[in-house]
Order: sequence, then structure tokens, then C-alpha cells
Amino acid sequence: MLAAPLPADRLDSLARLTDGLDRDSLWWLSGYAAGLARSGLAVATAAAPAAVESKTGERLTVVYGSQTGNAKRLAEQLAAQAEAAGLGVRLLRADAYPTRELKGERLLYLVVSTQGDGDPSDDARGLVDFIAGKRAPELKGVHYAVLGLGDSSYPQFCAIGARLDARLAELGATRAFARGDADLDIETVSGPWLQQALAQAKDTLKPAAAHLATVTPLRPIAPAAPTHHRDAPFAAELIGNRRLIARASSARGAVAADKDIRHIELSLEDSGLHYQPGDALGLWPRNPPALVQAVLETLQLDGDAAVAHAGQTLPLRQWLGEKRELTKLARPFVASHAAHARSDELNRLLAPDQSASLAELLSRSQVIDLLQRYDGAWSAEELVAALRPLTPRLYSIASSQKAVGEEAHLTVAHVEYESELGLRWGAASHQLASAEEGERLPVFIEANERFRLPADGSRDIVMIGPGTGVAPFRGFVQDRAADGASGRNWLLFGNPHFRTDFLYQTEWQAALKSGQLHRLDLAFSRDQAHKVYVQHRLREHGRELYDWLQNGAHLYVCGDATRMAKDVHAALLAAIAEHGGRGAEAAEDYLNDLQQQGRYARDVY
Repeated sequence: MLAAPLPADRLDSLARLTDGLDRDSLWWLSGYAAGLARSGLAVATAAAPAAVESKTGERLTVVYGSQTGNAKRLAEQLAAQAEAAGLGVRLLRADAYPTRELKGERLLYLVVSTQGDGDPSDDARGLVDFIAGKRAPELKGVHYAVLGLGDSSYPQFCAIGARLDARLAELGATRAFARGDADLDIETVSGPWLQQALAQAKDTLKPAAAHLATVTPLRPIAPAAPTHHRDAPFAAELIGNRRLIARASSARGAVAADKDIRHIELSLEDSGLHYQPGDALGLWPRNPPALVQAVLETLQLDGDAAVAHAGQTLPLRQWLGEKRELTKLARPFVASHAAHARSDELNRLLAPDQSASLAELLSRSQVIDLLQRYDGAWSAEELVAALRPLTPRLYSIASSQKAVGEEAHLTVAHVEYESELGLRWGAASHQLASAEEGERLPVFIEANERFRLPADGSRDIVMIGPGTGVAPFRGFVQDRAADGASGRNWLLFGNPHFRTDFLYQTEWQAALKSGQLHRLDLAFSRDQAHKVYVQHRLREHGRELYDWLQNGAHLYVCGDATRMAKDVHAALLAAIAEHGGRGAEAAEDYLNDLQQQGRYARDVY
């Protein structure tokens, strides 16, 4: 390798600049630097942005905020179509968007997802806060459109898209066309929205001329398209399936089945699939046959009857087993069944002032519960049309390929419980827990560029992963050990009981002994009179945590988004405020800055 023609202080600055950047950002940065070198502007760098700025009016900007990859996939599709049509286009993740340029946009498309209880994806938090806040400028002259992605089984369906759409109009921007709100059957809404977006861009913008380029973009040679992906999954062989914890009954709600956490190992041999620590494995699930049979019997329908829908004809049993969502209940189906059952009770739940009661119903019920509680007559065709498409489930990968080769390991909580109406399961978790060695399962890799280990192996990392949220950190520690990373690894793990719920206990103890793990703090909430969670450990060790962060540590959180992630975030803010001598607003700014640097990453679900 050639010696770097830079003084030591510039090399340090370069390392800080590039640390935590994803692949797209690094390639953009390389192109920007090449453009400066080509133009002889290596010193007078201030002139470069002005040249770009003057052309923003004839450029489409596509910004995405994505938690599970769907918004990113659609934004990339739109940008590629616009580029192929000869339009000037730039594609940016929301946290990379320069907000100072917002008022100069000619045409802006936002593709954003809503998480949990009406929250933005982690990468969109800063942009959403800016647009909603007092610093947002007047946007007269800006034309925009919003595509929101969400899940109608949550009360605040597509809330972030709706908020952005309304706020941009309030700031004076012109809505180019109506907002799209896409449910789990994304393509139903996204397809027409993308077509309209491309047509609008063609009408609004002039084709980009090649001579207008101000920098020389450097891009890697495009790799061959992977053989296996979301729409063409790989049939992975199950090579390991074991319980991680001892049997212990859980009294949550009604009588519950034994708690069951599984360690799953799948072979990726001959798939061509590769992953990095922090990525997820997607599984196309099948609904449990017993659940499908219960639906057929409840509605007195023939499972062998051929049903045509959306250009495809299949037996009803196959529609329900492989193509339709049965384990997640959503508002549209409640509304449809209320009409079929002529139920005043269900109709009352759909009223605006009953959102809390509806949310409770959606969280604790499956489709079969609704069908069994409220009698209603359905035809096979009506049922297939009303149910949402079955979608893939994503699991954080619990391994590093540097340690396990052509395998992917998962940590899966088997959803299985006894309700007052019968035994219930989760679709994917039951499929995985029930699978036997040698069985093949349809899988793909979902990259998570925002949940990556630091490029600099000397950086410390703090990993907060209660329950199955510990999964990616098993891969982190394996990967750092394989690389011989010199940075310290600190894990905070919690679960109800030490004796039955200490996931990967022997592995963590061995890692501590070997020096691969430098610190382990545990919170077993039910092993004492008062409940203790990981957020309590964070507060207890706030001084050490703040010192680690001040010395450049990267911070990771994985697990439940609805409560744990919020409680952990609050504990982090409290520790930063107390031990950094900051007020509440300054502590929030500190944490936001860590997130912008790529040093505070969350994988929450």
C-alpha cells in the first residue's frame, strides 16, 4: 500500500469523517474528492457546492426513511426509473439529507415508514424533527409528494407520512399529488404511486445534460444481481434447532404455553448469500395448518375450492396457508368482518373515540379470534380479497460468517399460547420452532446499513440487548474476535430469570474468560422483589457509560420498540445529563449527534 500523502492530523480528521459511514456515503465522498482533484479545487473547496446548488432546480430529490428496508427498496426503484428517463436525480437516506437545501428543492419525494406507536424510522428522526420544528423554512416553490409505509395492525397507521405531508403544505410547499399510505400489501399502493411520481417528474423537470456534471462520480463495478433475494428466496436447509432456555410457564394474559426460545441454524451453502453482523434474515412463512383448518371450519368453507384473485388461481387452503395473513389482525379486516357479521359491537370499536379499545383488540387477537367471536358469512373469494398478503418476517442474524462460514444463526421466540378459544401461534416462529433438521425454508438477506460495527476495530462498543434482542450482539462479538479488534466490548442483557432465561449463558461466560467480552451487566427482572431492567443498569453505571461514549464508543440497542427502546433511550439521556453536566435539551442534542455520526444505532421491532 502507498503511504498516505497526508499529515497525521489530516489522517485523524479523515478517520473521524469516514467512521460509521455506509457504502453509498463512502462512494459519494470518493466521487466528490475525485471531482475536486479533477477540477484543481483541492484547496478552494468552498467553490464546489455552489456549482451543484445552481442546478438543484432541475433535479429530482428522493429521500427515504426506512427501518426494515421496504422504504429504501421503493426509493431506489423510483430513483433508478427517473435516472433511466434521463432526469437528474439524487437519492438520499433521510439522515444524510442536508436540510439547508430543503427550501431550494424543485421536486421532492419522501418515502417514509412509520414504526410502532407512530414513530419515525431511526434514520428519519432528525429530518422529521427539523420539518416539524421552528427552524423549518418557508417552502414556496417546492413541489413534493409523500409515500407512507406502515402496518394497519397498529393504531397510528402511516402517521409519519401523514404528518410530513401536512407540515410541508403548512410551510407553503405545493403537493404534487396525493399521499400514498401503503399497508403490508405494499405494492397495491406503491405501484400506482410510483407510476404517478415518475410521470410528474417527467412533466416537471428537464432531462439532465451530461455536460452539467460538476464532479466525477466513482462507483464500484456493479456486482452481478444476486440469484436469491426477497422475491426469489433461497431454500436453506435447517441444520440446527434447539431450545435455549429451560421450560418455564409464563402467566401472561390467559393460560400460556411453556416459554420457548430457539437457537436456529440454517445452511447458506451454494446460495451466494452473504451478510454482515447487524443484517437480518428474512423468512417467507407458512401459516400453521391447524390454524388454516380452524378458519375453514369456522366459516364452513371448502379448502379445495379454487379461488381466483389478482390474476392467480389457487385452492383456498393454499391461499390461507401460504399467501394470506392470519396471525396479525388489522383494522381493515375488522371493518370488513363488522359488516359481514352485522356487529354493532365491532362497529363501535371502529369509532374515532375508541382507538385505545381497538388497539387492544388488534394487539391480543388474531383473525381466527374475530371469526369465532362474531359469526359472519364469508365467501372464499371475499375472504381472500379482504385478508392482507402474507409478508416475510425479519430476524436479526445471531452470527458472523467469519466464525460460522456459510451458515446463518437466529434467536427466535416461539409464539405459542392458549387463549380462551384455543391454541394460537405466530406464523414464522412456529414454522421455525416446528421445523426438523433437513427441512428447507425460503430465506433471503436484508441488509441493515445503519446497524454496523465501527470500521475502526480499536473503538469500544456498548451493546444493549434484552431478551432475543441479544441476537445481533452474538454476531458482533464473533466478528470482532475473528478480526482481532482491540476495542472493548460491553454487553448489557436482561430477561425475567437467571436460571431459565440467560440466553447463550455459557458462550458469554467463555467470552468473558477469553477476553472477547470485556464487561457483562445483567438484569433479571423477576429474581428479586423489585423489578430490575437493563435501563436500571444503565442508570447505575451511567458514569462509566458516559466515559466510554466520551472516548469514542459506539452504542447499540436491539429489541422491543414499543417500551424497552423508549425506556433505554430515556435512561441514556438521564446518564448523559447527569454525568455530562448537561440540561435535558443538551443531552438530547448529544445523543442525536451520536446518531448522526453513526455511533448510536438501534435495531428495534
